[in-house]
Amino acid sequence: MTAMELSPSDQMMIEGLYWWDIPTLFRCPVDRDPRGCDIALIGVPHSTGNGTTERDQHLGPRAVRDVSAMARRVNMALELDPWNACRIRDLGDVPFPEANDNEACIERITQFYRRVDAAGARPISVGGDHSVTGGIMQAIAGRDAKLTGGRKAAFLHFDAHTDAYEQIPHFLGAVKSAAHWAAYLVRDGHIDATRSVQIGMRGNPRTLDWRKPSVELGYEMITMDRYREIGPEETMRIIRDRIGKDTPLYITFDLDCLDATVAPAVANLEVGVEGFRVDEVLRLLRCVRGLDVIGGDVVCLMPTKDSPNKQTAHIASIIMFEILSLVADRLQRGARAG
Repeated sequence: MTAMELSPSDQMMIEGLYWWDIPTLFRCPVDRDPRGCDIALIGVPHSTGNGTTERDQHLGPRAVRDVSAMARRVNMALELDPWNACRIRDLGDVPFPEANDNEACIERITQFYRRVDAAGARPISVGGDHSVTGGIMQAIAGRDAKLTGGRKAAFLHFDAHTDAYEQIPHFLGAVKSAAHWAAYLVRDGHIDATRSVQIGMRGNPRTLDWRKPSVELGYEMITMDRYREIGPEETMRIIRDRIGKDTPLYITFDLDCLDATVAPAVANLEVGVEGFRVDEVLRLLRCVRGLDVIGGDVVCLMPTKDSPNKQTAHIASIIMFEILSLVADRLQRGARAG
């Protein structure tokens, strides 16, 4: 008996086994044409924008594909079955024939996502190091972008680091690097920092003014110390008030915002100050329910440093699921209103 001949209950049973059959993101069909979906799941296997010795982030998309079948669930918090709410497809990976050339790779990402933007599909991506967000947003936000209607987007940026370090000209040779995207996207007119929130920054920075560029660019920054002081309710109020209900919103999630005991397989561990727990970030993500979430990414997974049960890869799939659920919820609400 083939998989196509299985009863619906048997099919549901085996589709949740991450080790069974061909791995795609969340068991979604592969369709290279973004015109065939409402939500496009994309792998971005890029790791030359980080510049450190921890270069295995290009293995992140494959690791999440290997485990994400277990995360193909309904979303109880949103009371939503995203898989039946809209068309969700796996577009495969961005191709990188110049994989060791960061600047060429960023432009490859932009070219790929321009096709996604032109199709009106909302991308949910897994990296790759955090430089990939720069390439994505060059395509889907700002002038000529369809998903934002030509407007700038807002960021909801989860991270242990600001990635706006424009006081350094490059990161070990990478210019549009994992350390620079949060700055140049504002300077180049893709992101409105005055509508954006950076959250989760923690630990001792390299210099006393390491966070100064984010403040000067106009970001609202909620460090872990500030979050612990004001609490989740006030944090969620700040996030919603800052973004506003009509601003196109992109969620970028660096796994290193999570505590190292929760997500050990990340590129830039911050172990000196406790990071987020999973339930904390899921609650914060859900506070933007109903806003115009145009897409999101999960980055900085280091599969070669993961635990034997692939703990961090599983967590990456859970965060992806939450973001795609927010997008599916928004699209379903729009369909009902229409």
